Amino acid sequence: MSVITRIEIMNVDLKAKVARSDAIQSFTKQETPIVRIHTDDGLDGTGYAYTIGNGASAVLALIRDCMAPWLIGRDSQHIEENWKSLFLLVHANAVGPTASLALAALDTALWDLRCKRASLPLHVMAGGAQQKVPVYNTEGGWLNFTPDELVAHAAQAREAGFRGFKVKVGRPHVAEDVQRLRVVREALGQDMELMVDANQCFDVPEAIRRARHFEELDLAWFEEPMPAEDLNGHIRLSASTSMPIAIGESLYHPSHFREYLQRDACSIVQVDVARIGGITPWLKVAHLAETFNVPVCPHYLMELHVALCAAVPNATWVEYIPQLDDITHSRIEIVEGYATPSATPGNGIDWNWTAIERMRDAHVVIDGR
Repeated sequence: MSVITRIEIMNVDLKAKVARSDAIQSFTKQETPIVRIHTDDGLDGTGYAYTIGNGASAVLALIRDCMAPWLIGRDSQHIEENWKSLFLLVHANAVGPTASLALAALDTALWDLRCKRASLPLHVMAGGAQQKVPVYNTEGGWLNFTPDELVAHAAQAREAGFRGFKVKVGRPHVAEDVQRLRVVREALGQDMELMVDANQCFDVPEAIRRARHFEELDLAWFEEPMPAEDLNGHIRLSASTSMPIAIGESLYHPSHFREYLQRDACSIVQVDVARIGGITPWLKVAHLAETFNVPVCPHYLMELHVALCAAVPNATWVEYIPQLDDITHSRIEIVEGYATPSATPGNGIDWNWTAIERMRDAHVVIDGR
């Protein structure tokens, strides 16, 4: 056994590296709940989640008041048992983002412990399917950027070796979106992938209309065209267009992905390790997608997703948005447009605890000793 004896819970607010706006929101900071789980054999593991601007207090309270006390005294090696038990413990608050984010912070910490105990990096412990994964850049494609800025950022992404570039869409009229995309496509040429993301802003008729106009630009995918809860709308859209439809960052349980896949409502799965509730359910979604011959291109959290994408055979892209630079020593290694997972035992993140202690605005210790 490896008994959990102490859990530290904290939050750090991280300022966005650039101004970030999409079709439904803008944000200048990321709240980052962090947990550190200690065991009686002298090991510790760190996990985290995130919120865009607000909501971390609810996540932290759920961990502090309910989940962490339950984990004290449990065997940290029983990953599946712990995840399922915690899910049922907060079942009145699930399925949804607050419970999933809280679960993710704890589950990723338990996986960090598991990998360290086995002296294996996450990508090997979780499957070891790939040595490297292509990376695309989102940080230069926000909706608040002008067409000239988009072109400049796309050129910079190409120069830096990225193999794809994503542009946010959702301007008031379809002609604006098309004009912005066309200048980027002309700047990139046909040998670099171009993706678009609507952040759930369209209704069904407008999503179908925009897809028809976007098709000529040969896009890699049309991401979150409509609210995630509109399954039937995604079925209609997928049937109406040749463009791949990507969904997943706003789904919070593997069964939701099953419904989309069973009904041909998407052709790319973008499961987010924080919003799905951790590494344990993330792997289930990735393998589920594989049975449907559907690729996984996860949303955000590149620091964890590099390893997870390398762990499964059907992951085809990692999204580049710098997130943890202010509180970590480690950086994503990108060579010729491919990200390589860390070989260090654990989740592959080298935390800067001095910076975290300086920046944190909450710190609670649940101690079972």
